[in-house]
Amino acid sequence: MHSFQLNVLGMDISFRTNADSARVERAQAFVEKQYERLKNQGGQFGREKLLTLLVLGVADDLLQTQQQLDGVETRLANLLELIEKTD
Repeated sequence: MHSFQLNVLGMDISFRTNADSARVERAQAFVEKQYERLKNQGGQFGREKLLTLLVLGVADDLLQTQQQLDGVETRLANLLELIEKTD
C-alpha cells in the first residue's frame, strides 16, 4: 500500500491506498475541477454544501457505472450461455 499526503481543496489529508500516484493525482485533479465548476455555478454556496454536491455527483457517477457494469456482465453471461448451447 502507498501512503499519500495531499492538500485537496485547502485541506491536508493523509491516507493509504493500493492506487498508484498517477491515479491519485488524476482523482485529486478531478475533485478540484468539479469543485471549481460547482463553485462557479453555485453562487453563494459554502464549502460544505459544495463538497456535499460534489460527493453526491461522484456517488451518482459511481452508481451509474456500476449499473452499466452489471448490464455488461449480464449480457456477457447470456452470450456465454448461448455459445455453450451451440457447442
